[in-house]
Amino acid sequence: MFKIIKYSFYDLMRSRWSYVYFIFYLLLGFVLLFLNNDVSKAIITLMNIIIVLTPLIGTIFGVMYYYNSREFTELLLAQPIKRSTIFLGQYLGLSISLSLSLVLGLGIPFLIYGVIQSSIIFNFFSLLLIGTILSFIFVALSFIIALKNENKIKGFGFAIVLWLFLAIIYDGLFLIFLLVFNDYPLDNFSLFATLFNPIDLSRILILLKLDISALLGYTGAVFEKYFGTQLGIFLSFISLTFWVILPAWAIVRISERKDF
Repeated sequence: MFKIIKYSFYDLMRSRWSYVYFIFYLLLGFVLLFLNNDVSKAIITLMNIIIVLTPLIGTIFGVMYYYNSREFTELLLAQPIKRSTIFLGQYLGLSISLSLSLVLGLGIPFLIYGVIQSSIIFNFFSLLLIGTILSFIFVALSFIIALKNENKIKGFGFAIVLWLFLAIIYDGLFLIFLLVFNDYPLDNFSLFATLFNPIDLSRILILLKLDISALLGYTGAVFEKYFGTQLGIFLSFISLTFWVILPAWAIVRISERKDF
């Protein structure tokens, strides 16, 4: 598996899209710090960008990488190597490379600006950690979609629809549901429904960490009301961890049963 991870990582490091992704975040960090001149405000702005853009990039890169490396994957499958080793190796190699581009792209400008000496250094590291977790989650989801669909067009279509649903449509449907049934106690339902959207969980986790109650929204306010800030942060992080583990487990199960 480590050899496959290394190959996938080096292969992606030779791709110009990895450098484009890295340069985008590098320029974004410098621009935000230049315009805001305040690290805390720059982090809040980055939060809104990362929780939408990182899942999109992870989804697109995951589907593209799977379909583009399918011939090499079939060659590996002809070797005495476990399927789970092949696909988990490719998944981890892609996720690590995207996460590294994100961490270095944002880390360099903030380190130059002096975030280490700032009082919000842990908030910044939390933001990078959540961006990394989202990369792992959505790369895994895109691999699942690609494994289930041999047709590239279908795979890309389902991947984009998945991102669109979790990033935009889910919150819209959730808001409509709250408005229609506003006469009923919906606190428990809100907590339960939030667990099914890693983007919402990431937003709540960051806002609880930053302690910005005005931006929490309904679900974030319910989290804070029921669990408090520290327990809410812990439960959000545990839920996101399950969002990483379960799709990775699904990749193993689907790859073992798939007829190549």
